[in-house]
Amino acid sequence: MAGDKDRKQGFHEESTPAKFEESARPHYQGHRERLRQRFRENGGHALAEYELLELLLFRSVPRADTKPLAKALLARFGSFGEVLGAPERLLVEVPGCGPSIATDLKIIAAAAQAMGKSVIKGREVLASWSKVIEYCTAAMAYEDREQFRILFLDKKNGLIADEVQQVGTVDHTPVYPREIMRRALELSASAIILVHNHPSGDPTPSRADISMTKTIIDIAKSLSIAVHDHIIIGKNGHTSFKALDLL
Repeated sequence: MAGDKDRKQGFHEESTPAKFEESARPHYQGHRERLRQRFRENGGHALAEYELLELLLFRSVPRADTKPLAKALLARFGSFGEVLGAPERLLVEVPGCGPSIATDLKIIAAAAQAMGKSVIKGREVLASWSKVIEYCTAAMAYEDREQFRILFLDKKNGLIADEVQQVGTVDHTPVYPREIMRRALELSASAIILVHNHPSGDPTPSRADISMTKTIIDIAKSLSIAVHDHIIIGKNGHTSFKALDLL
């Protein structure tokens, strides 16, 4: 009898810590698995932006609830795309977002841009116009300074190179038309597409944008290089000079 009592007591003593451990399990662990399961079953389109951002933060923050940080980042920058597009120096200003988390987010942003670029690389760009816009938007829409980018194309309008020629201030980028043409000749480009962003979010071309574009077109024409379009990228959309009959 004593042995039975001891065995029962021993069983009770061994099982108590397990029950305690289960009750002490952080609530976010179950939440993480449920969120992953929803993603596996339904894909990213079925998740709210903060939930998708939570999923990305799981690997950067292995032992904490990531929902508050995800919502804080969205509150600070406005959207999922703007979070990934934000510079590291601004990301780390959000409480809870340290340098390693900010770097991880920028790696994800770079991966997304690389994927977008691979879609148009070597293809007939004018036949994949929506992909070009998607790629340029991902690469430039959320930059806090103006960038002037050139897509250099071959005779079949395939992408040879995509290069940022200049980076300026919040509302101005110096552009040197002869330098653009020099680079086009180096790459044996037959055509180019001009792209720049407006950090204000409004893609409406300015008088300076229009004047500069005409200068580039005139120089390019003398070298038998076509300017297919000038695209202005903003957070609120994009503008095509060709669509506006400005070319």
